[in-house]
Amino acid sequence: MALLEDAFKGGGIMMGIAAGVGAALLAPVVIPALRPIAKSILKAGLIAYDQGRVAFAELNEQTGDMLAEARAELAQGGKGVAGEHTG
Repeated sequence: MALLEDAFKGGGIMMGIAAGVGAALLAPVVIPALRPIAKSILKAGLIAYDQGRVAFAELNEQTGDMLAEARAELAQGGKGVAGEHTG
């Protein structure tokens, strides 16, 4: 336990070397095991991105439609929703 405590308190260069060697030895085992997890996270991110892009496109289209309706109402002399509230 004292070895771990020393490592977190700045145990020195030997602990850093030991951690580097340990990581180098474990990497060939750990990386293939983490690959499917990383791949599924990336796929989920792509799906979320695509869904967000579609939702934004729909919002943009609806906003454009409302803007076109408002311009058409203004061109007709202000009739429509704005004209109804002035009564």
